[in-house]
Amino acid sequence: MPLAPNVYDAEPIPEAACAEIERLLQSGDLFRYTAPKDAPVTVLEREFAEFMGARYAVCVSSCSAALFLSLKALDLPRGARVLIPAFTFAAVPSAVVHADCHPVLAEVGTNYRLDMDDFAAKLDQDISAVIISHMRGHTSDMDAIMALCAERDVPVIEDAAHSLGTRWHGRNIGTLGKIGCFSFQSYKMVNAGEGGVLITDDADLAARAVIMSGAYEHNWKKHDGLQNSFARWQNKLPLYNLRMQNLSAVVIRPQLAEVERRVRDGLANHDYVADRLNTSPWMDVPPPLGPEERAPDSLQFNLVGFDTDEEAIAFQAEAKARGVSVQVFGLSQDNARAFWNWQFIDGPTPDLPKTRAMLMRACDTRLPARLQQPDLDFIANALLDAAEAVKAETRAYGT
Repeated sequence: MPLAPNVYDAEPIPEAACAEIERLLQSGDLFRYTAPKDAPVTVLEREFAEFMGARYAVCVSSCSAALFLSLKALDLPRGARVLIPAFTFAAVPSAVVHADCHPVLAEVGTNYRLDMDDFAAKLDQDISAVIISHMRGHTSDMDAIMALCAERDVPVIEDAAHSLGTRWHGRNIGTLGKIGCFSFQSYKMVNAGEGGVLITDDADLAARAVIMSGAYEHNWKKHDGLQNSFARWQNKLPLYNLRMQNLSAVVIRPQLAEVERRVRDGLANHDYVADRLNTSPWMDVPPPLGPEERAPDSLQFNLVGFDTDEEAIAFQAEAKARGVSVQVFGLSQDNARAFWNWQFIDGPTPDLPKTRAMLMRACDTRLPARLQQPDLDFIANALLDAAEAVKAETRAYGT
């Protein structure tokens, strides 16, 4: 029997980073503001902005930090209501709470995308900002979202942690809203262990984010092209010290050249396994929306006809016995993607029946771009066989 593929290790860090890492370690020059100019973080900001087609990039310690700084840069009032999808990672509502705002959750459907009727109904005069989480790389209807938010003059922040390389009508996700936020955590398309970046075309927002990220005294002068905006905010903003360090930047920079290949291979792997799973009556992989060019590094699918939680849990166990770990979002204890576990949000848990029902049968499994076809067949066979085993037992016992 073949061994189960290792889906947890990331791709090796490119050799191009190794010499620069050694130089930095020998020099101890890890702080982004030590050099008078062109520190690795500064160069990465320049390169990432160009890579994405944005005017400005601000590198920070995580995507959560980028989301938090985005909200603070928008200068929202204390207690401002921020509309977010109910299917996202706990870091998103946490960033909203950390920014002294209140998360408002919108329903998400079985295709993992915003329910646009619920979103439109909740986008009222009391909403000060919107964060769109492209959760697990699934893009909601950005045409409708941007039109509704433009009508109400509500700024949109894109949580594109899972969407580096995804395009909408050929345009990079993360450049559609006022601000786009990305992650460099190990399970993302570019791996620095931790790290994040925000991008924007708005000079004033970029300047505010730079200062609040920790550009104290006059270190903001080491950022390009924002001098007038920086001078305006000197000593007027709090410092949250969320900077990226140089080691992270030199790990990230050579990986930008790998993104196109990783997107291509990840999409091919995803679609190969998705096509196989969609041959089963027990599983469904939702298709992309028309304008969306996906860049997946994991696989999500819905269990179909699994009428009880016990059946879904049995599927997880059967897949695990065959060497493939599957997480049913709503049935994994204390899952950080289940909105009822976000008990740090003030008030009662919202009633979101569509999102709850989806999470109780939505499955997640790792599918990194580096896998080869035998690995993909192993995963697909394990999932198909696990579903069939559970449903065969159900039929046999008539439950």
